[in-house]
Amino acid sequence: MSELRTRMIRDMAVRGFSPRTHEAYIAAVIKLAKYYKRSPDQLTNDEVQAYLAHLIQERKLAWSTCSQAAHAFRFLYHVTLGHPRTAFHVPAPRQPQKLPDILSREEVWRLLDACTHTWHRLLLATTYAAGLRVSEVVALKVSALDADRMTVRIEQGKGMKDRYVPLAKRLLHDFRVYWKTAPPGLWLFPNRQRTRPIDITVAQKIYTMAKLRAGIRKQGGIHALRHHAGFRIMPRWSSASTFPPPEEDEQELTYPA
Repeated sequence: MSELRTRMIRDMAVRGFSPRTHEAYIAAVIKLAKYYKRSPDQLTNDEVQAYLAHLIQERKLAWSTCSQAAHAFRFLYHVTLGHPRTAFHVPAPRQPQKLPDILSREEVWRLLDACTHTWHRLLLATTYAAGLRVSEVVALKVSALDADRMTVRIEQGKGMKDRYVPLAKRLLHDFRVYWKTAPPGLWLFPNRQRTRPIDITVAQKIYTMAKLRAGIRKQGGIHALRHHAGFRIMPRWSSASTFPPPEEDEQELTYPA
């Protein structure tokens, strides 16, 4: 590992950047160095800006990819190398801003009912009921569920911040039913070896397969479960579901944003 890369990783670590940001920034800088076949600390600001133009105009990469590269370069040159601030420019995308496809209550019901494994259904139900990002739901520990306070503790979410979200009675009940046959360990959604949480890609695949089985054609991935308009309603499970209703008089529950 080069000294420059070591310094950049150290600077990101002390500022609390997530591992995914580490990987993305380092990858962007490596590609910059390979393009010019020179160390980044030997490049001028004009050369860096020309490389960004190359990504946009010739390689036609997505705006988000180019913007992330610009952020990586700003951090490298302004923070790690201590150069005077230069706003490496990435033009805003000239494309219509589309609203996300939000699943209806009936579609969410079909999605959850289409899951072939109770564990998969719990994963999607937790994402939906608590309004979590996929990175947050896969990282949940069993201890994050507080049955006394009826909350879920999200550790180091977006912006490396902790927060609490409401824990639905129905969701807690369904976990307890599942744990009778599959006792929990450390992680709420562990990998097969139960040594660490599942990867984000696994959760995304579970959502995609359930959506296909449910015949839902709306665009978007698992993040669609987080999208909402004010309040979301958790649907009842079908009679064929492996989840029995908690109490006959329990009404459908709403979950705040």
